[in-house]
Amino acid sequence: MTSPLHYLTQGTRILASSLKSRIAPKHYFGDADTICKEVVSDCWNGKYFQTSTTNFPQFWTRDFGWCTQSLMKLGHEEKVHHTLRFALNNFQQHHAITTTQTPGGKPFDFPTFAVDSLPWLIHSIKISKFPYYIYKDFLNQQIQIYHKKFIRPATGLVDPDLHFSSIKDFAVRKSSCYDNCMAGLLAHDLQEMKLINPFKHDPEKILMKYFWNGNYFYDDLHKKEYVAGDANLFPFVSGIIRDAVMVKSSFAQIQAAGLDQPFPLKYTAIRQQINFIPQEILMHNYESNAIWTHLGLFYIKLLKQIDSKKAAEHKEQYRQLIEKHQNFLEVFTADGQPYSSPFYVCDRGMLWAANYVTL
Repeated sequence: MTSPLHYLTQGTRILASSLKSRIAPKHYFGDADTICKEVVSDCWNGKYFQTSTTNFPQFWTRDFGWCTQSLMKLGHEEKVHHTLRFALNNFQQHHAITTTQTPGGKPFDFPTFAVDSLPWLIHSIKISKFPYYIYKDFLNQQIQIYHKKFIRPATGLVDPDLHFSSIKDFAVRKSSCYDNCMAGLLAHDLQEMKLINPFKHDPEKILMKYFWNGNYFYDDLHKKEYVAGDANLFPFVSGIIRDAVMVKSSFAQIQAAGLDQPFPLKYTAIRQQINFIPQEILMHNYESNAIWTHLGLFYIKLLKQIDSKKAAEHKEQYRQLIEKHQNFLEVFTADGQPYSSPFYVCDRGMLWAANYVTL
């Protein structure tokens, strides 16, 4: 278990990093592609790809998973493998797969253990063709622990009674659609790998039965009548749902809710129906109606399949943002300004920039 002192240390470091960004933000020069390639280069620290050059210099399992395919396309196979070896050695030494590792390689979870850590790690291993065989026993053990901890055997759903970290790590949700997409991603990936696969339920049937309402995917099992960006992206990002008609329907609902305005993409349009952990008060609206660039890039990539003109318009918006701020920023306010609170300034130099280059 991570000690309170560790979280205090991390919080103090992020506060100091935010202050530095507020006073003297780093700028890159050139067009958007050039800026993003330089950001990716600066996220390589010689040992692993860190999540950003400023607030989050750690290895974050989910963030690396989001970028692995793009990093491979950009010719960084050796660095991707080096990153996975760094992460796996430390995870194995500490007998756990976590959300994060410190720059020194100590694993920890924020704010608690996460349902998407193992799926994104396995996905990175699979799509990068990393030689995982020396870690096979450890990975098999972690797969069994994951299935026992998170999955309800009778339904195949992620346990609705658990609270754990996820893509919206400040939110408290009840077996969210995103979380079940992650369990489904893991189940699909394990079918093609020489690792055990304890999953018995069809991920597509789970999403259709419990989350699809005929027009869009519910955020979680509360099935409240609002549209959530991540819930209507990751069924398709994960490859679990491949129906083009459903993509069009989900994206029409995203657009009707204004989640793609002034540019994509917001988690939700409002915060009133969502519960957050107490720490969220320090970063108010950080994960409600703020605009997240990692979501935006996933959205644009999928949008190209059904509306290439609108996708091109959004990509142009991102080009202008990158060149205006001379960096790749983490998150913006609902009206399109770089996010900040008294305690936090949005991160800069995100590894996610790799996903812009490969659009």
